[in-house]
Amino acid sequence: MEQNQQAFLAGLGQLKETARLQGNMLTQEQIDEEFGKWQLSEEQLALLYDYLNQNHIGIDEPGNTQEHLLGEDVNFLAMYLKELEELPSVTDGEKRAVMMSALAGDKDAQARLVEVYLLQVVELSKLYAGQGVLVEDLIGEGNVALSMAVTMLACVDGIDEVEGFLVKMVMDAMETSIGDDLDNREIGENVLDKVNEVNDKAKELYESLLRKVSAKEVADELGLTVKQVHEAVKLSADHIDYIEGDTNAE
Repeated sequence: MEQNQQAFLAGLGQLKETARLQGNMLTQEQIDEEFGKWQLSEEQLALLYDYLNQNHIGIDEPGNTQEHLLGEDVNFLAMYLKELEELPSVTDGEKRAVMMSALAGDKDAQARLVEVYLLQVVELSKLYAGQGVLVEDLIGEGNVALSMAVTMLACVDGIDEVEGFLVKMVMDAMETSIGDDLDNREIGENVLDKVNEVNDKAKELYESLLRKVSAKEVADELGLTVKQVHEAVKLSADHIDYIEGDTNAE
């Protein structure tokens, strides 16, 4: 059962990456080919399509990347895209020539290749909008990754692999940024929960004993160490008033 679940999730991840490379879309045929073997129920299929929709992945047409943009995102994009209009346009033939030179290690070509893909970084950032990180920050992470990627083309098999490599590097950077932001928010929520837990227990003991309580009493009640109680008080900016003594002590 666990192996089947892992295989299903792996297939889902692969389809998600395929969609990104195809302009944020999948064909119905691709979905059927990957998941037809699983004999999913109607409820499971509904969850699958809901997942694709939440990730702005369209079926047989690009998904809507605008609906999750915040007002701040829209304002930034308007200004940033105006700046990018000043960059010289490039034909497909010129783009391929730049790729060839960049593959050969030409620094000027690598810098030009970054410029060529700046607009695509913008489009990729829209795919990740609404997931906790501002589009401006996603573009920043994507541009840094792009600048690194053009210097790493020696690991690419040939010119036809260049675009996929650059796009994947940008997407990975954006997904890492979102993951880091989520981790930080979870840590912050956990810290807040711990502070509230200590405060509530100290207040409860204070009202029961009619006196301020020691950090040890709170710790014993919550199954924490005295040090953890002290840390919670510090994180509360000393706003827990029911605990006596020096909470700066270990």
